[in-house]
Amino acid sequence: MSGVPPRLLWLLGVLLAFLLVAPAMLGKYGLSVLILILYFAYVGQAWNIMMGFAGQLSLGHALYAGLGGYIAAGLFFHYGLGPWAGVFAAVAAASLAGAIVGYLGFRFSLAGVYFALLTIAFGEFTRLAFDHWSWAGGSGGLFLKVDGTVSLLNLRGGPVLFYYVILALAVGALVLSRILLESRLGRYWLAIREDAEAAQAVGVPVLRCKMIAVIISAALTSLAGVWNAFYYNNLFPETAFSMGRSIEITLAPIIGGLGTLFGPFVGAVVLTGLGEIFTDIGDYLGIPGIKQIFYGLALLAIVMYRPAGVWPWLAARMGLK
Repeated sequence: MSGVPPRLLWLLGVLLAFLLVAPAMLGKYGLSVLILILYFAYVGQAWNIMMGFAGQLSLGHALYAGLGGYIAAGLFFHYGLGPWAGVFAAVAAASLAGAIVGYLGFRFSLAGVYFALLTIAFGEFTRLAFDHWSWAGGSGGLFLKVDGTVSLLNLRGGPVLFYYVILALAVGALVLSRILLESRLGRYWLAIREDAEAAQAVGVPVLRCKMIAVIISAALTSLAGVWNAFYYNNLFPETAFSMGRSIEITLAPIIGGLGTLFGPFVGAVVLTGLGEIFTDIGDYLGIPGIKQIFYGLALLAIVMYRPAGVWPWLAARMGLK
């Protein structure tokens, strides 16, 4: 990556080497935590393209993850179509949904919280539709068969297989984000994020650039939905399209550093680490709900004292800027 400090490149190389051999070094619990970190880093990076780079607030990204998961899983369940083939239909459907949401919002000049409400509404409409769609299992859920075989072609296997798939997705999202930021489109996004009217005045095609950001973000998020469906082997409308899942997607880049390349990864480490720590504390004390209380307080402290995110502060302290 041109323009990246040599020390940061060296650290990234060491980190990647560790991640490649991590399954051989960690137990089942450690591997499951690392999988969660990479998953939230990936979906956070996908959301970061839309909000962090282009400045378009979405609180309904579960819509794209849910569509991707349901379509790929449904094609596999009903017709035996493997996920690597079904992913094309999943990405197409999520991209179309993103284009519809984006066009309606941007065409009628919805911005900020009003655009966010539109994304929430579409997620809720879709949840209700899938709740009554028998092909997708309805409210009873869609379950994929677990037969113990290991097949990368059909995404069937244990945690190690899914670990390397989500690792590849996370690394790919990071590289893609870097390429986009260095492109003319990326510079247009940053101009729109800072002042859309000023960008329009100097000739930036604002509507087109916003639409591209939404479609790319939706497409990447749908891949996470496909991975999630085959990893957990079940889907339920009330969880796949829930507001809570959309909020989870936004947390890593916000905590790590909105609009930065490495913020979603750092945020995912912080969030998952805090989550596991507070889960253990809650289990030890036997107090229901203590995890949510301490988790919320910890996030509040981070937002108050590091409003730009953990990564910019960490990068400055380590001399990586």
